[in-house]
Amino acid sequence: MRRVVVLGSTGSIGRSTLDVIERSGERLQLVGMAARSRIDLLAQQAVRFPHARIGMWDATKAEELRRLSGRDVLVGTEGLEQLATSPEADVIVVATSGPEALVPLIRAIESGKHIALASKELLVMAGELVMRLVQEHGTTLCPIDSEHAALFQCLLGIPRDHVAQLTITGSGGPLWGKYGTAWTSPTRAEVLAHPKWHMGPKITVDSATLMNKGLELIEAHWLFGLPWDRLRLVIHPEAVVHAMVELVDGTMVAQMSPCDMRVPIQYALSFPDRWPGAVPRLDLARLGALRFYEPEPDQFPCLRLALEVARIGGTACVVLNGANDVAVQAYLAEQLPFAEIPRVIEETLEQHAAIANPTFDEIVSTDAGARHAAHELIHQWTT
Repeated sequence: MRRVVVLGSTGSIGRSTLDVIERSGERLQLVGMAARSRIDLLAQQAVRFPHARIGMWDATKAEELRRLSGRDVLVGTEGLEQLATSPEADVIVVATSGPEALVPLIRAIESGKHIALASKELLVMAGELVMRLVQEHGTTLCPIDSEHAALFQCLLGIPRDHVAQLTITGSGGPLWGKYGTAWTSPTRAEVLAHPKWHMGPKITVDSATLMNKGLELIEAHWLFGLPWDRLRLVIHPEAVVHAMVELVDGTMVAQMSPCDMRVPIQYALSFPDRWPGAVPRLDLARLGALRFYEPEPDQFPCLRLALEVARIGGTACVVLNGANDVAVQAYLAEQLPFAEIPRVIEETLEQHAAIANPTFDEIVSTDAGARHAAHELIHQWTT
């Protein structure tokens, strides 16, 4: 039996992870879970998993959760560190994108835990640091993002000098094929209606701007150690092929699976084994055609910015992630028009002088500074 801690249990990935654990029979046991702010849902999860320890980032809400659940609650980053390093845990699922999860992730790696990572943002912020620690401590990091889980599987047993190119795919998100007016002023319903995946609002907005694909390319660079000129993005509306690896002899290896995050989640939890799953199988005869397109970065300014920043590297990636997070949250709070999201990111980047190979402290301070600068820009424009 593998004992699991889920950091970010109330988000879409966290909820799917708990479903995988419940369906696993005796293979998996939940021993801990934490959330940022959703007291009601975490309290319900605590009833479903009465023997799991629970934690909450926000101290005030942690006290409310104590009263609501009648349970002890671990609080803040220190509490999450306790969960992430618990001797009872074998696998730590990092399913939250907030920078506050970086310290628990690092501590889990240092403790030799198997890491199942769903947060591309943490590798965008601190990819060099995180992957160096993974090597130093001899642990395993399995990505949960569908594209990176696909690459991880395609690359098993293949020497890196046999790899010519890695390709991640994207469905195109809610606005693919709707340029011009739809890009500048799409309705909220259009932006939040992803055609293939059921995700939280923040990642759905990132899918609409294609920022998520830029972040995923940065994540792939750190996970698999390939230079930028050997990474590629294609739009694949059917979202069946999640990634491809081209070998030096022209062979193409691809991973296909249904659009259900329980597939990569279960693989990350079972690795290196494979277990039977409850997800319906693909019917290739019913799929028909599989289409692939080259995206036009100039039609998606957030993707263009991400590709530019990826080649700069260092703390520029930290600023990209932080400014984007602030801008998207402002859009979701109806404080910023959709078309102004890339403007916030670009102007925040213009204020920053990038630091190569940043330390942990430089990453944290840069993230805080970028978020403050982005908030200030939005405040200036809306008052």
